[in-house]
Amino acid sequence: MHSEFLIFLMGSLAGTCTTISFIPQLFQIIKTKSAEDISTGMFLIFALGSFLWFSYGILTNAWPVIIANAITFCLDVSILFLKWKYSRVRVS
Repeated sequence: MHSEFLIFLMGSLAGTCTTISFIPQLFQIIKTKSAEDISTGMFLIFALGSFLWFSYGILTNAWPVIIANAITFCLDVSILFLKWKYSRVRVS
């Protein structure tokens, strides 16, 4: 039982670290109103990967995977939306 908790804790901490790593990027985009240097292709692939990890978490009932990737997917989509929004503003 003790090792199951440590595994859960490790997964939760890993998910937290990788998920919150997107927050500074999102704030930077909002602050500068520019996402010019963000790779659309990379974020599309990453968003797909986050969605697939989320789905995997549901299928395996792995809560750290579900929660971390649900939040990460939302952050990915937010960054992609802002990239699209700020790119359109500069073109117009």
